[in-house]
Parts: sequence; C-alpha cells; structure tokens
Amino acid sequence: MGKKIVGALVVLGVLGGLSAFVYALTNNKMELGYNKGYAPDQPIPFSHELHAGQYQINCKYCHSNAGQSRHATVPSLNICMNCHMVVKTDSPWIQQISEAYNKGESVAWQKVHLLPDHVKFNHSAHILAGKECQTCHGPVEQMPVVYQWSSLSMGWCVNCHRQPENNAPVNCGTCHY
Repeated sequence: MGKKIVGALVVLGVLGGLSAFVYALTNNKMELGYNKGYAPDQPIPFSHELHAGQYQINCKYCHSNAGQSRHATVPSLNICMNCHMVVKTDSPWIQQISEAYNKGESVAWQKVHLLPDHVKFNHSAHILAGKECQTCHGPVEQMPVVYQWSSLSMGWCVNCHRQPENNAPVNCGTCHY
C-alpha cells in the first residue's frame, strides 16, 4: 500500500512540475533560447555604455555593414582609430589597438550573439524595415559589457514577425537554410 502512495505522489509531482513549466513557457514567464545572457570575455575591454550611451555614437557608425549586409560585422580597427588616434592615446588598451592597427593586424573579438548554423539572419532587412538595434540586442547603450539580451530562439523571432505592425514573413525559408 505504501509503494502505491509514493508512486502516486511521484506521478502527481512530475505532472505538477510539468504543468508549471508549460504554464510559465506559454505565458511568457520563462523563455527558452540560445545563450541568453552570454557575455564572452573580450581580448580588450570595450564599453558600449560609454561609446553608444555616454557619447551617443550611433550603432551603424561602428557596425557600418548592418544596413547593407546580412551581417552587422565587428568593426575594423580603422573605425576605432578614427577617434583613438587622438582620444585616450595614453590608455594601455588603446595602445594595444594602435599597435595592431599599425601592424595591419586585427583584434580577435569574440562573437556575442550566437545563432545555430541552420539559421540565417539579415540585419539589413530589419534596418530597412525601421527596426532599432535595441529591438533584438536590448539596451546596448547601457551595457558596460555587451551580452546577448534576448533568447534569439525561433519562438522569440516568430512572435515578433507575427505582430501585425511588423508585416514580416513567417515562412520557413525566411530564416532557415
């Protein structure tokens, strides 16, 4: 008799936990996705809070390909040096960037926003549609260390595409190879 009660309690516990999980997932209390909160260590500290926030440098100044290409791309060092030839030149970090620039080298920045290999994302299509970078990337201008703000899961993207004001395609080939 005792084993049946314990078994029933285990089944009820599992069903209760599963019900809570499904409720949280379907009522936007929880989000499953890829690498939400991911903030890799970068070879040189870079503050978006300082550059995009305090100095209000537009995202597309550094990520200049975002409006014309699928990829926003990591800025080349010549973009950094446009300012840092004269700004904060005594900083060891800026000196490291200067040295790499003068040698024709690059900095091995780590990618922050990760998508599965079978997913294609077109930055230019979203910018041409009038989307702000913060829609997907969050309040980057407040991030001393940039991190993946949204889940970038299929459900997260599709929910945005389904909004009537977005008039965005939801067919598989839009986002998948």
